[in-house]
Amino acid sequence: MISRFFIDRPIFASVISIVITIAGSIAVWTLSIAQYPSIAPPTVQVDCNYPGASAQTVAETVGSPLEQQVNGVEGMLYMSSQSTNDGSYTLTVTFNTGVDLNLAQVLVQNRVNLALPALPDVVRQTGVVTKKRAPDILLTVSLNSPNGQYDQLYLSNYAVLHIKDELARLSGISEVLVFGQRDYSMRIWVDPEKLASRGMTVSDVIGALREQNAQLAAGQIGQPPVDGTSSIQVPIEVQGRLSTIEDFEAVIVRATHDGRLVRIRDIGKVELKARSEDINNRFDGKPTVGLAIFQLPNANALATADSIKAKMLELKHDFPPGVDYTVGYDTTPFIRESVNEVFNALRDAIILVALVVLVFLQGWRPAIIPLIAVPVAIVGTFAAMAVAGFSLNNLTLFGLVLAIGIVVDDAIVVVEAVEHHIERGLKPRAAAIKAMEEVSGPVLAVGLVLSAVFIPCAFVSGIVGQFFRQFALTIAVSTIISTINSLTLSPALAALLLRPRGAKRDPLTWLTDVTIGWFFRLFNKGFQFGTNIYVRMVRTSSRACNSRILPPRCARAM
Repeated sequence: MISRFFIDRPIFASVISIVITIAGSIAVWTLSIAQYPSIAPPTVQVDCNYPGASAQTVAETVGSPLEQQVNGVEGMLYMSSQSTNDGSYTLTVTFNTGVDLNLAQVLVQNRVNLALPALPDVVRQTGVVTKKRAPDILLTVSLNSPNGQYDQLYLSNYAVLHIKDELARLSGISEVLVFGQRDYSMRIWVDPEKLASRGMTVSDVIGALREQNAQLAAGQIGQPPVDGTSSIQVPIEVQGRLSTIEDFEAVIVRATHDGRLVRIRDIGKVELKARSEDINNRFDGKPTVGLAIFQLPNANALATADSIKAKMLELKHDFPPGVDYTVGYDTTPFIRESVNEVFNALRDAIILVALVVLVFLQGWRPAIIPLIAVPVAIVGTFAAMAVAGFSLNNLTLFGLVLAIGIVVDDAIVVVEAVEHHIERGLKPRAAAIKAMEEVSGPVLAVGLVLSAVFIPCAFVSGIVGQFFRQFALTIAVSTIISTINSLTLSPALAALLLRPRGAKRDPLTWLTDVTIGWFFRLFNKGFQFGTNIYVRMVRTSSRACNSRILPPRCARAM
Protein backbone atom coordinates (compact mmCIF):
# COMPACT_ATOMS: atom_id res chain seq x y z
CA MET A 1 0.00 0.00 0.00
CA ILE A 2 1.43 3.35 -1.09
CA SER A 3 0.20 5.21 2.01
CA ARG A 4 2.05 2.82 4.30
CA PHE A 5 5.26 3.64 2.44
CA PHE A 6 4.83 7.32 3.35
CA ILE A 7 3.66 6.58 6.89
CA ASP A 8 6.99 4.83 7.45
CA ARG A 9 8.85 7.68 5.70
CA PRO A 10 7.27 10.96 6.89
CA ILE A 11 10.29 13.03 5.84
CA PHE A 12 9.90 11.91 2.24
CA ALA A 13 6.20 12.79 2.35
CA SER A 14 7.03 16.20 3.80
CA VAL A 15 9.63 16.85 1.11
CA ILE A 16 7.08 16.20 -1.64
CA SER A 17 4.67 18.76 -0.18
CA ILE A 18 7.48 21.25 0.48
CA VAL A 19 8.68 21.01 -3.13
CA ILE A 20 5.14 21.56 -4.43
CA THR A 21 4.69 24.58 -2.14
CA ILE A 22 8.05 26.13 -3.05
CA ALA A 23 7.37 25.68 -6.77
CA GLY A 24 4.02 27.44 -6.39
CA SER A 25 5.53 30.23 -4.26
CA ILE A 26 8.11 30.97 -6.94
CA ALA A 27 5.63 30.72 -9.80
CA VAL A 28 3.07 33.10 -8.29
CA TRP A 29 5.45 36.04 -8.77
CA THR A 30 5.77 35.28 -12.48
CA LEU A 31 2.04 35.15 -13.18
CA SER A 32 0.44 38.07 -14.95
CA ILE A 33 -2.49 39.81 -13.28
CA ALA A 34 -5.63 40.68 -15.21
CA GLN A 35 -9.32 41.13 -14.57
CA TYR A 36 -10.29 38.38 -17.00
CA PRO A 37 -8.41 35.87 -19.17
CA SER A 38 -7.14 37.07 -22.53
CA ILE A 39 -9.97 36.02 -24.84
CA ALA A 40 -9.52 38.44 -27.74
CA PRO A 41 -7.93 36.73 -30.77
CA PRO A 42 -4.45 38.00 -31.74
CA THR A 43 -4.29 40.69 -34.43
CA VAL A 44 -1.63 42.00 -36.79
CA GLN A 45 -1.98 45.50 -38.24
CA VAL A 46 -0.60 46.88 -41.51
CA ASP A 47 -0.36 50.70 -41.78
CA CYS A 48 0.63 52.94 -44.66
CA ASN A 49 -0.15 56.39 -46.03
CA TYR A 50 -0.84 57.80 -49.50
CA PRO A 51 -0.51 61.60 -49.06
CA GLY A 52 -3.18 63.61 -50.84
CA ALA A 53 -5.27 60.63 -51.93
CA SER A 54 -8.96 60.21 -51.21
CA ALA A 55 -10.43 57.21 -49.42
CA GLN A 56 -11.61 55.74 -52.74
CA THR A 57 -8.18 56.11 -54.29
CA VAL A 58 -6.48 54.57 -51.26
CA ALA A 59 -8.85 51.60 -51.30
CA GLU A 60 -8.26 50.95 -55.02
CA THR A 61 -4.50 51.57 -55.30
CA VAL A 62 -3.30 50.47 -51.84
CA GLY A 63 -5.98 48.37 -50.19
CA SER A 64 -6.76 46.10 -53.12
CA PRO A 65 -3.17 44.85 -53.78
CA LEU A 66 -2.48 44.34 -50.07
CA GLU A 67 -5.72 42.52 -49.33
CA GLN A 68 -5.33 40.24 -52.34
CA GLN A 69 -1.94 39.05 -51.11
CA VAL A 70 -2.69 38.90 -47.36
CA ASN A 71 -6.03 37.13 -47.78
CA GLY A 72 -5.74 33.47 -46.80
CA VAL A 73 -2.60 33.77 -44.68
CA GLU A 74 -2.12 30.73 -42.47
CA GLY A 75 -4.23 30.81 -39.30
CA MET A 76 -6.24 33.89 -40.34
CA LEU A 77 -9.76 34.18 -38.93
CA TYR A 78 -10.84 37.33 -40.79
CA MET A 79 -9.48 40.72 -41.81
CA SER A 80 -10.84 44.24 -42.02
CA SER A 81 -9.51 47.43 -43.57
CA GLN A 82 -10.08 51.15 -43.24
CA SER A 83 -9.31 53.86 -45.79
CA THR A 84 -9.68 57.55 -44.92
CA ASN A 85 -9.67 60.79 -46.86
CA ASP A 86 -6.36 61.87 -45.32
CA GLY A 87 -4.62 59.07 -47.25
CA SER A 88 -4.27 56.65 -44.34
CA TYR A 89 -4.84 52.93 -44.78
CA THR A 90 -5.09 50.34 -42.02
CA LEU A 91 -5.46 46.59 -42.52
CA THR A 92 -6.23 44.51 -39.41
CA VAL A 93 -5.71 40.75 -39.74
CA THR A 94 -7.32 38.72 -36.96
CA PHE A 95 -6.01 35.22 -36.27
CA ASN A 96 -7.48 32.20 -34.53
CA THR A 97 -7.18 32.03 -30.76
CA GLY A 98 -3.94 30.35 -29.73
CA VAL A 99 -1.88 31.38 -32.77
CA ASP A 100 1.63 32.62 -31.93
CA LEU A 101 1.49 36.38 -32.49
CA ASN A 102 5.17 36.62 -33.48
CA LEU A 103 4.73 33.95 -36.14
CA ALA A 104 1.55 35.64 -37.35
CA GLN A 105 3.42 38.92 -37.80
CA VAL A 106 6.11 37.22 -39.89
CA LEU A 107 3.50 35.52 -42.08
CA VAL A 108 1.69 38.79 -42.74
CA GLN A 109 4.95 40.63 -43.42
CA ASN A 110 5.88 38.06 -46.06
CA ARG A 111 2.54 38.55 -47.79
CA VAL A 112 2.90 42.35 -47.63
CA ASN A 113 6.32 42.13 -49.30
CA LEU A 114 4.69 40.38 -52.24
CA ALA A 115 2.29 43.32 -52.66
CA LEU A 116 4.91 46.10 -52.43
CA PRO A 117 5.76 46.22 -56.19
CA ALA A 118 2.09 46.93 -56.97
CA LEU A 119 1.86 49.91 -54.58
CA PRO A 120 2.41 53.55 -55.62
CA ASP A 121 5.98 54.86 -55.29
CA VAL A 122 5.05 57.44 -52.65
CA VAL A 123 3.50 54.72 -50.49
CA ARG A 124 6.64 52.59 -50.65
CA GLN A 125 8.77 55.62 -49.84
CA THR A 126 6.75 56.55 -46.76
CA GLY A 127 6.82 52.91 -45.66
CA VAL A 128 4.40 50.03 -45.09
CA VAL A 129 4.53 49.03 -41.43
CA THR A 130 3.47 45.60 -40.15
CA LYS A 131 3.12 45.30 -36.38
CA LYS A 132 1.36 43.12 -33.84
CA ARG A 133 -1.37 44.90 -31.96
CA ALA A 134 -2.83 44.13 -28.56
CA PRO A 135 -6.62 44.49 -28.67
CA ASP A 136 -7.10 46.50 -25.47
CA ILE A 137 -5.71 49.79 -24.21
CA LEU A 138 -4.16 49.54 -20.75
CA LEU A 139 -4.24 53.28 -20.04
CA THR A 140 -3.86 56.64 -21.77
CA VAL A 141 -1.65 59.56 -20.81
CA SER A 142 -2.83 63.01 -21.91
CA LEU A 143 -0.12 65.64 -22.41
CA ASN A 144 -1.69 69.07 -22.17
CA SER A 145 -1.04 72.72 -21.50
CA PRO A 146 -3.29 73.92 -18.65
CA ASN A 147 -2.63 77.60 -19.34
CA GLY A 148 -2.96 77.22 -23.11
CA GLN A 149 0.63 78.29 -23.71
CA TYR A 150 1.40 75.51 -26.20
CA ASP A 151 -0.63 74.25 -29.13
CA GLN A 152 -1.31 70.68 -30.21
CA LEU A 153 1.60 70.70 -32.67
CA TYR A 154 4.16 71.50 -29.97
CA LEU A 155 2.69 68.97 -27.53
CA SER A 156 2.63 66.27 -30.19
CA ASN A 157 6.25 66.91 -31.15
CA TYR A 158 7.33 66.87 -27.50
CA ALA A 159 5.45 63.64 -26.84
CA VAL A 160 7.04 61.89 -29.83
CA LEU A 161 10.58 63.08 -29.06
CA HIS A 162 10.71 62.81 -25.26
CA ILE A 163 7.93 60.52 -24.00
CA LYS A 164 6.85 57.92 -26.56
CA ASP A 165 10.19 56.10 -26.80
CA GLU A 166 10.72 56.20 -23.04
CA LEU A 167 7.39 54.48 -22.43
CA ALA A 168 7.82 52.00 -25.29
CA ARG A 169 11.01 50.67 -23.68
CA LEU A 170 9.21 49.67 -20.48
CA SER A 171 8.60 46.00 -19.83
CA GLY A 172 5.16 44.66 -20.76
CA ILE A 173 4.28 47.33 -23.34
CA SER A 174 3.62 46.31 -26.93
CA GLU A 175 2.91 49.72 -28.46
CA VAL A 176 2.50 53.40 -27.64
CA LEU A 177 0.12 55.14 -30.03
CA VAL A 178 -0.12 58.93 -30.16
CA PHE A 179 -3.67 60.18 -30.68
CA GLY A 180 -3.88 63.48 -32.50
CA GLN A 181 -0.24 63.34 -33.58
CA ARG A 182 0.93 66.32 -35.60
CA ASP A 183 4.38 66.30 -37.17
CA TYR A 184 6.30 69.41 -38.23
CA SER A 185 6.40 69.78 -41.98
CA MET A 186 7.30 72.36 -44.61
CA ARG A 187 4.06 73.30 -46.30
CA ILE A 188 4.32 74.97 -49.70
CA TRP A 189 1.27 76.79 -50.99
CA VAL A 190 1.41 77.68 -54.69
CA ASP A 191 -0.75 80.25 -56.48
CA PRO A 192 -2.41 78.64 -59.52
CA GLU A 193 -2.68 82.00 -61.32
CA LYS A 194 1.01 82.76 -60.90
CA LEU A 195 1.89 79.28 -62.12
CA ALA A 196 -0.36 79.65 -65.16
CA SER A 197 1.04 83.07 -66.03
CA ARG A 198 4.55 81.59 -66.19
CA GLY A 199 3.45 78.48 -68.06
CA MET A 200 4.28 76.11 -65.20
CA THR A 201 2.43 73.36 -63.33
CA VAL A 202 2.58 71.81 -59.88
CA SER A 203 4.63 68.96 -61.33
CA ASP A 204 7.39 71.44 -62.14
CA VAL A 205 7.49 72.55 -58.50
CA ILE A 206 7.58 68.95 -57.24
CA GLY A 207 10.36 68.08 -59.68
CA ALA A 208 12.45 71.06 -58.59
CA LEU A 209 12.05 70.12 -54.93
CA ARG A 210 13.12 66.53 -55.58
CA GLU A 211 16.20 67.65 -57.47
CA GLN A 212 17.36 70.36 -55.07
CA ASN A 213 16.25 68.90 -51.75
CA ALA A 214 18.45 65.80 -51.65
CA GLN A 215 21.25 64.43 -49.51
CA LEU A 216 24.38 63.94 -51.60
CA ALA A 217 27.72 62.29 -50.96
CA ALA A 218 30.39 64.62 -52.42
CA GLY A 219 33.40 62.43 -51.66
CA GLN A 220 36.79 63.36 -50.20
CA ILE A 221 39.89 65.31 -51.20
CA GLY A 222 43.09 63.31 -51.08
CA GLN A 223 41.38 59.93 -50.94
CA PRO A 224 43.55 57.10 -52.35
CA PRO A 225 44.50 56.39 -55.05
CA VAL A 226 45.94 59.88 -55.73
CA ASP A 227 49.12 61.09 -57.32
CA GLY A 228 51.75 62.71 -55.15
CA THR A 229 52.63 62.34 -51.53
CA SER A 230 49.71 64.16 -49.94
CA SER A 231 49.04 62.95 -46.42
CA ILE A 232 45.87 64.95 -45.93
CA GLN A 233 42.42 63.51 -46.54
CA VAL A 234 39.52 65.96 -46.23
CA PRO A 235 35.84 64.98 -46.57
CA ILE A 236 33.72 67.35 -48.64
CA GLU A 237 30.54 68.53 -46.98
CA VAL A 238 27.84 70.10 -49.12
CA GLN A 239 24.43 71.42 -48.30
CA GLY A 240 22.06 68.46 -48.12
CA ARG A 241 18.37 68.57 -47.42
CA LEU A 242 16.84 71.99 -46.94
CA SER A 243 15.87 72.84 -43.37
CA THR A 244 14.61 76.42 -43.20
CA ILE A 245 11.79 78.37 -44.75
CA GLU A 246 14.31 80.60 -46.54
CA ASP A 247 16.00 77.57 -48.10
CA PHE A 248 12.73 76.32 -49.55
CA GLU A 249 11.72 79.79 -50.75
CA ALA A 250 15.01 80.01 -52.68
CA VAL A 251 14.47 76.76 -54.60
CA ILE A 252 14.71 77.49 -58.35
CA VAL A 253 11.75 76.19 -60.27
CA ARG A 254 12.72 77.48 -63.76
CA ALA A 255 15.30 79.66 -65.45
CA THR A 256 13.93 81.84 -68.28
CA HIS A 257 15.69 82.56 -71.62
CA ASP A 258 16.67 86.01 -70.50
CA GLY A 259 18.42 84.67 -67.41
CA ARG A 260 15.77 85.37 -64.85
CA LEU A 261 15.13 82.75 -62.16
CA VAL A 262 11.69 81.75 -60.96
CA ARG A 263 11.83 80.65 -57.35
CA ILE A 264 9.17 79.18 -55.08
CA ARG A 265 8.71 82.50 -53.30
CA ASP A 266 7.70 84.02 -56.62
CA ILE A 267 4.80 81.63 -57.13
CA GLY A 268 3.68 80.84 -53.57
CA LYS A 269 4.58 80.82 -49.89
CA VAL A 270 6.30 78.43 -47.48
CA GLU A 271 5.40 77.82 -43.84
CA LEU A 272 6.53 75.46 -41.10
CA LYS A 273 3.41 73.90 -39.59
CA ALA A 274 1.75 70.57 -38.99
CA ARG A 275 1.67 68.11 -41.88
CA SER A 276 -1.95 67.26 -41.11
CA GLU A 277 -4.53 69.08 -39.03
CA ASP A 278 -7.44 66.70 -39.52
CA ILE A 279 -7.66 65.69 -35.82
CA ASN A 280 -8.12 68.17 -32.98
CA ASN A 281 -7.80 66.97 -29.38
CA ARG A 282 -9.03 68.93 -26.38
CA PHE A 283 -8.72 68.39 -22.63
CA ASP A 284 -10.80 70.78 -20.50
CA GLY A 285 -11.05 72.95 -23.58
CA LYS A 286 -7.24 73.14 -24.00
CA PRO A 287 -5.12 71.44 -26.71
CA THR A 288 -3.88 68.00 -25.73
CA VAL A 289 -2.20 64.90 -27.12
CA GLY A 290 -3.11 61.40 -25.92
CA LEU A 291 -0.69 58.50 -25.68
CA ALA A 292 -2.59 55.21 -25.80
CA ILE A 293 -0.52 52.41 -24.24
CA PHE A 294 -1.16 48.79 -25.22
CA GLN A 295 0.20 45.97 -23.09
CA LEU A 296 1.57 42.63 -24.22
CA PRO A 297 -0.90 39.73 -23.99
CA ASN A 298 0.92 37.99 -21.11
CA ALA A 299 2.09 41.10 -19.28
CA ASN A 300 1.21 41.92 -15.69
CA ALA A 301 -1.31 44.75 -16.04
CA LEU A 302 -0.78 46.15 -12.54
CA ALA A 303 3.02 46.06 -12.66
CA THR A 304 3.04 47.56 -16.16
CA ALA A 305 0.71 50.40 -15.17
CA ASP A 306 2.79 51.14 -12.06
CA SER A 307 5.96 51.32 -14.15
CA ILE A 308 4.26 53.71 -16.60
CA LYS A 309 3.12 56.03 -13.82
CA ALA A 310 6.56 55.97 -12.20
CA LYS A 311 8.23 56.80 -15.52
CA MET A 312 5.82 59.69 -16.14
CA LEU A 313 6.62 61.13 -12.71
CA GLU A 314 10.30 60.90 -13.61
CA LEU A 315 9.81 62.56 -17.01
CA LYS A 316 7.66 65.32 -15.52
CA HIS A 317 10.73 66.91 -13.92
CA ASP A 318 12.00 67.78 -17.42
CA PHE A 319 8.71 69.17 -18.74
CA PRO A 320 8.82 72.78 -19.97
CA PRO A 321 6.86 75.25 -17.83
CA GLY A 322 3.21 75.16 -18.83
CA VAL A 323 3.18 71.45 -19.79
CA ASP A 324 1.53 68.81 -17.61
CA TYR A 325 0.09 65.32 -17.99
CA THR A 326 -3.00 63.45 -16.81
CA VAL A 327 -3.85 59.76 -16.79
CA GLY A 328 -7.23 60.12 -18.45
CA TYR A 329 -8.15 56.47 -18.94
CA ASP A 330 -6.94 53.67 -16.68
CA THR A 331 -8.23 50.10 -16.50
CA THR A 332 -6.05 49.01 -13.58
CA PRO A 333 -8.28 50.28 -10.70
CA PHE A 334 -11.00 47.85 -11.80
CA ILE A 335 -8.45 45.05 -12.11
CA ARG A 336 -6.90 45.84 -8.75
CA GLU A 337 -10.21 46.03 -6.91
CA SER A 338 -11.64 42.87 -8.46
CA VAL A 339 -8.49 40.86 -7.74
CA ASN A 340 -8.30 42.22 -4.19
CA GLU A 341 -11.90 41.24 -3.53
CA VAL A 342 -11.24 37.69 -4.68
CA PHE A 343 -8.11 37.55 -2.53
CA ASN A 344 -10.23 38.70 0.41
CA ALA A 345 -12.71 35.92 -0.34
CA LEU A 346 -9.82 33.47 -0.47
CA ARG A 347 -8.61 34.67 2.93
CA ASP A 348 -12.10 34.48 4.45
CA ALA A 349 -12.62 30.97 3.09
CA ILE A 350 -9.39 29.76 4.68
CA ILE A 351 -10.36 31.31 8.03
CA LEU A 352 -13.84 29.75 7.93
CA VAL A 353 -12.41 26.34 7.05
CA ALA A 354 -9.93 26.62 9.91
CA LEU A 355 -12.72 27.46 12.37
CA VAL A 356 -14.98 24.66 11.17
CA VAL A 357 -12.17 22.10 11.34
CA LEU A 358 -11.14 23.27 14.82
CA VAL A 359 -14.72 23.18 16.12
CA PHE A 360 -15.55 19.69 14.86
CA LEU A 361 -12.19 18.00 15.42
CA GLN A 362 -11.73 19.85 18.75
CA GLY A 363 -7.98 19.85 19.06
CA TRP A 364 -5.01 21.47 17.48
CA ARG A 365 -3.38 18.17 16.57
CA PRO A 366 -6.20 16.78 14.39
CA ALA A 367 -7.06 20.27 13.09
CA ILE A 368 -3.58 21.18 11.87
CA ILE A 369 -3.43 18.27 9.41
CA PRO A 370 -6.33 19.45 7.17
CA LEU A 371 -5.12 23.05 7.45
CA ILE A 372 -1.70 22.08 6.10
CA ALA A 373 -3.43 20.57 3.05
CA VAL A 374 -4.92 23.95 2.09
CA PRO A 375 -1.71 25.95 1.43
CA VAL A 376 -0.01 22.94 -0.20
CA ALA A 377 -2.83 22.48 -2.72
CA ILE A 378 -3.60 26.17 -3.27
CA VAL A 379 -0.01 27.42 -3.52
CA GLY A 380 1.05 24.41 -5.56
CA THR A 381 -1.65 25.23 -8.10
CA PHE A 382 0.20 28.43 -8.99
CA ALA A 383 3.04 26.35 -10.44
CA ALA A 384 0.64 24.52 -12.73
CA MET A 385 -0.94 27.86 -13.74
CA ALA A 386 2.48 29.21 -14.73
CA VAL A 387 3.23 26.12 -16.83
CA ALA A 388 -0.15 26.36 -18.58
CA GLY A 389 0.25 30.09 -19.26
CA PHE A 390 -2.67 31.14 -17.07
CA SER A 391 -2.95 34.49 -15.30
CA LEU A 392 -4.20 35.59 -11.91
CA ASN A 393 -7.68 36.78 -12.78
CA ASN A 394 -11.18 36.65 -11.37
CA LEU A 395 -11.88 33.19 -12.78
CA THR A 396 -8.72 31.44 -11.60
CA LEU A 397 -8.90 33.01 -8.15
CA PHE A 398 -12.58 32.16 -7.87
CA GLY A 399 -11.67 28.60 -8.77
CA LEU A 400 -9.17 28.58 -5.91
CA VAL A 401 -11.85 29.84 -3.52
CA LEU A 402 -14.11 26.94 -4.45
CA ALA A 403 -11.20 24.51 -4.32
CA ILE A 404 -10.51 25.29 -0.64
CA GLY A 405 -13.59 23.38 0.47
CA ILE A 406 -12.66 20.48 -1.79
CA VAL A 407 -9.01 20.13 -0.82
CA VAL A 408 -9.70 20.21 2.91
CA ASP A 409 -12.29 17.41 2.72
CA ASP A 410 -9.80 14.70 1.75
CA ALA A 411 -7.54 15.46 4.70
CA ILE A 412 -10.53 15.55 7.09
CA VAL A 413 -11.61 12.11 5.90
CA VAL A 414 -8.13 10.76 6.65
CA VAL A 415 -7.95 12.35 10.10
CA GLU A 416 -11.44 11.18 11.11
CA ALA A 417 -10.67 7.64 9.98
CA VAL A 418 -7.44 7.60 12.00
CA GLU A 419 -9.22 9.08 15.05
CA HIS A 420 -11.89 6.38 14.77
CA HIS A 421 -9.34 3.59 15.02
CA ILE A 422 -7.45 5.35 17.84
CA GLU A 423 -10.71 5.42 19.83
CA ARG A 424 -10.88 1.66 19.36
CA GLY A 425 -7.52 1.26 21.09
CA LEU A 426 -5.00 1.20 18.21
CA LYS A 427 -1.79 3.18 18.38
CA PRO A 428 -1.52 6.17 16.02
CA ARG A 429 0.76 4.42 13.50
CA ALA A 430 -1.35 1.26 13.40
CA ALA A 431 -4.52 3.38 13.25
CA ALA A 432 -3.12 5.36 10.32
CA ILE A 433 -2.26 2.17 8.43
CA LYS A 434 -5.66 0.65 9.13
CA ALA A 435 -7.48 3.86 8.19
CA MET A 436 -5.65 4.25 4.88
CA GLU A 437 -6.55 0.67 3.95
CA GLU A 438 -10.16 1.77 4.21
CA VAL A 439 -10.13 5.30 2.77
CA SER A 440 -7.35 5.26 0.14
CA GLY A 441 -9.74 4.01 -2.51
CA PRO A 442 -12.49 6.55 -1.77
CA VAL A 443 -10.01 9.44 -1.59
CA LEU A 444 -8.47 8.47 -4.92
CA ALA A 445 -11.90 7.95 -6.46
CA VAL A 446 -13.11 11.38 -5.33
CA GLY A 447 -10.03 13.03 -6.85
CA LEU A 448 -10.47 11.22 -10.16
CA VAL A 449 -14.19 11.91 -10.36
CA LEU A 450 -13.79 15.62 -9.65
CA SER A 451 -10.97 15.82 -12.19
CA ALA A 452 -13.14 14.03 -14.74
CA VAL A 453 -15.79 16.70 -14.19
CA PHE A 454 -13.51 19.69 -14.79
CA ILE A 455 -10.73 18.50 -17.12
CA PRO A 456 -13.03 18.15 -20.20
CA CYS A 457 -13.55 21.91 -20.04
CA ALA A 458 -9.96 22.28 -21.28
CA PHE A 459 -11.08 21.01 -24.68
CA VAL A 460 -13.86 23.57 -25.16
CA SER A 461 -12.92 25.82 -28.08
CA GLY A 462 -13.56 29.46 -28.81
CA ILE A 463 -14.13 32.35 -26.43
CA VAL A 464 -16.31 30.23 -24.12
CA GLY A 465 -13.45 27.77 -23.78
CA GLN A 466 -11.05 30.58 -22.91
CA PHE A 467 -13.31 31.59 -20.04
CA PHE A 468 -13.99 28.16 -18.56
CA ARG A 469 -10.63 26.52 -19.25
CA GLN A 470 -8.69 28.43 -16.62
CA PHE A 471 -11.49 28.19 -14.05
CA ALA A 472 -11.95 24.42 -14.48
CA LEU A 473 -8.30 23.44 -14.70
CA THR A 474 -7.49 25.47 -11.60
CA ILE A 475 -9.98 23.41 -9.58
CA ALA A 476 -8.82 20.16 -11.21
CA VAL A 477 -5.14 20.78 -10.46
CA SER A 478 -5.79 21.76 -6.85
CA THR A 479 -7.94 18.62 -6.44
CA ILE A 480 -5.18 16.40 -7.83
CA ILE A 481 -2.59 17.97 -5.54
CA SER A 482 -4.98 17.53 -2.61
CA THR A 483 -5.39 13.85 -3.48
CA ILE A 484 -1.63 13.37 -3.59
CA ASN A 485 -1.30 15.19 -0.29
CA SER A 486 -4.02 13.05 1.33
CA LEU A 487 -2.28 9.84 0.28
CA THR A 488 1.20 10.96 1.37
CA LEU A 489 1.51 13.77 3.91
CA SER A 490 -1.82 13.53 5.76
CA PRO A 491 -1.43 9.90 6.94
CA ALA A 492 2.21 10.51 7.81
CA LEU A 493 1.29 13.54 9.93
CA ALA A 494 -1.62 11.65 11.52
CA ALA A 495 0.74 8.90 12.65
CA LEU A 496 3.13 11.50 14.12
CA LEU A 497 0.78 14.10 15.63
CA LEU A 498 -2.25 12.23 16.90
CA ARG A 499 -2.12 10.78 20.44
CA PRO A 500 -3.89 7.78 22.00
CA ARG A 501 -6.82 8.41 24.33
CA GLY A 502 -5.65 9.11 27.85
CA ALA A 503 -2.15 10.18 26.77
CA LYS A 504 -0.42 12.99 28.62
CA ARG A 505 -1.50 16.38 27.37
CA ASP A 506 1.12 18.66 25.82
CA PRO A 507 1.21 22.39 26.79
CA LEU A 508 -0.64 23.52 23.66
CA THR A 509 -3.41 20.94 24.18
CA TRP A 510 -3.70 22.01 27.83
CA LEU A 511 -3.90 25.68 26.75
CA THR A 512 -6.61 24.82 24.23
CA ASP A 513 -8.67 23.01 26.85
CA VAL A 514 -8.33 25.89 29.30
CA THR A 515 -9.19 28.67 26.87
CA ILE A 516 -11.89 27.22 24.59
CA GLY A 517 -12.60 23.85 26.21
CA TRP A 518 -15.86 25.24 27.59
CA PHE A 519 -16.97 26.07 24.06
CA PHE A 520 -16.22 22.53 22.87
CA ARG A 521 -18.23 21.04 25.77
CA LEU A 522 -21.15 23.39 25.13
CA PHE A 523 -21.02 22.62 21.41
CA ASN A 524 -20.99 18.86 22.06
CA LYS A 525 -23.99 19.09 24.37
CA GLY A 526 -25.92 21.13 21.83
CA PHE A 527 -24.93 18.78 19.03
CA GLN A 528 -25.94 15.75 21.07
CA PHE A 529 -29.25 17.38 22.02
CA GLY A 530 -30.06 18.08 18.38
CA THR A 531 -29.07 14.53 17.43
CA ASN A 532 -31.36 13.06 20.07
CA ILE A 533 -34.30 15.15 18.86
CA TYR A 534 -33.70 14.04 15.29
CA VAL A 535 -33.51 10.37 16.34
CA ARG A 536 -36.81 10.65 18.23
CA MET A 537 -38.49 12.24 15.21
CA VAL A 538 -37.25 9.46 12.95
CA ARG A 539 -38.41 6.74 15.39
CA THR A 540 -41.83 8.36 15.83
CA SER A 541 -42.26 8.64 12.09
CA SER A 542 -41.17 5.02 11.63
CA ARG A 543 -43.69 3.73 14.21
CA ALA A 544 -46.48 5.74 12.64
CA CYS A 545 -45.70 4.39 9.19
CA ASN A 546 -45.73 0.81 10.54
CA SER A 547 -49.24 1.21 12.04
CA ARG A 548 -52.43 -0.06 10.37
CA ILE A 549 -53.56 3.46 9.27
CA LEU A 550 -51.00 5.45 7.29
CA PRO A 551 -50.69 9.12 8.19
CA PRO A 552 -50.71 11.55 5.26
CA ARG A 553 -46.94 12.17 5.52
CA CYS A 554 -46.27 8.40 5.23
CA ALA A 555 -48.57 8.14 2.25
CA ARG A 556 -46.73 10.99 0.54
CA ALA A 557 -43.41 9.39 1.37
CA MET A 558 -44.54 6.06 -0.08
